Amino acid sequence: MSALKNQAVLIIGRGSGIARGIALAVSEEGGRVIVAGLRPDDLAGAYRDMDFGIEQVDVTDESSVAALAARIARLDHVVSTASARARGGHQDLTADLVNLSFATKVTGALLLAKHFAGKLPPEGSFLFLSGATALKPAPGMLAVAATNAAVNAVTAGLAVELAPIRVNALAPGTIDTGAYDALGEERKAALFKARSQSNPARRIGTAGDIAAAALSVLTNGFLTGVSIPVDGGEHLV
Repeated sequence: MSALKNQAVLIIGRGSGIARGIALAVSEEGGRVIVAGLRPDDLAGAYRDMDFGIEQVDVTDESSVAALAARIARLDHVVSTASARARGGHQDLTADLVNLSFATKVTGALLLAKHFAGKLPPEGSFLFLSGATALKPAPGMLAVAATNAAVNAVTAGLAVELAPIRVNALAPGTIDTGAYDALGEERKAALFKARSQSNPARRIGTAGDIAAAALSVLTNGFLTGVSIPVDGGEHLV
């Protein structure tokens, strides 16, 4: 029997990419999925064939997080994939971009812990998304790296404060989820080729890779306070 059988899992994010991969994987393992995001109508369309609960939440707004917590009686796990990437070098970044990045991934994680910890059983958990840039900064990813490093620190701190509730993070590397489509076909293909040739796994990651790691973290009762790179070894080279 799956360790997630009949467990309630809240997954915050879009109806595509990593969030979708995790939601479908949890459902396949028998979990009861509630998805939440800024645009619930889009989520309803993305998951129209699934028996998922659909909710609205803005993780940068404490009143919105508190309202969502008030609508949900009980959960076993909370997963947040919400992000607002502040790409650009130090000369290109603005305070608004950096603040939104931190508000979404760092302050958002703290608000979720504040309002949902009381909904979780002692064996429950939180799972956040960090990123490979926390371990290997790259040009043009300064604020993204800083945000992800802060997520790692918050994850460790919350694991101590919320114990025995577990708190972990996953740090994805280059994942083909559509996030790179804005580069255009040619530049995206060149980036993927370069990363595939340089990382030890010799390929680009998929949403399924992250979902598989998420299932492992959610069901391992002796794992807490860590950020696990799921990046094909990208941070090593």
